[in-house]
Amino acid sequence: MTTDHLTHFDATGQAHMVDVGAKDETHRTALASGSIRMKPETLAIILGGTAKKGDVLGIARIAAIMAAKRTSDLIPLCHPLALTRVTVDFETDVDNASVHCKAQVETYGKTGVEMEALTAVQVGLLTIYDMCKAVDRGMVMSNIRVTEKHGGKSGDWSAAS
Repeated sequence: MTTDHLTHFDATGQAHMVDVGAKDETHRTALASGSIRMKPETLAIILGGTAKKGDVLGIARIAAIMAAKRTSDLIPLCHPLALTRVTVDFETDVDNASVHCKAQVETYGKTGVEMEALTAVQVGLLTIYDMCKAVDRGMVMSNIRVTEKHGGKSGDWSAAS
């Protein structure tokens, strides 16, 4: 547990957008990851390129990038950021009938990009679900989390493996 206070609430407990005006601009990066588990037959459709809606992973990558750019429109107290880089990679895992997503987001600014990386991963996985739900409504998304962040006053952080 930490003794830090929640920064999105003022002294009276009202929600507010954090004032980052006095913070230094630094290079900030965040990495996030997550997975979607499915039937082996569903993964075979993705790998075979035979999904009726098209290139599942290619479309999911574009959706994830777009989501990172729109995070402040989705999460009420997030600052709109000028992102300098967004990369999204998918890795298929045939043995576990899963697709793993990793997103890296960067900016040069006054606040971090963890929310943008998380949003990219989640929307990438949601897009896979959307494109494949006609054949597999039981897909499960899991382990969506920030794995690293760099920059800012708090410095570098990495998740325990």
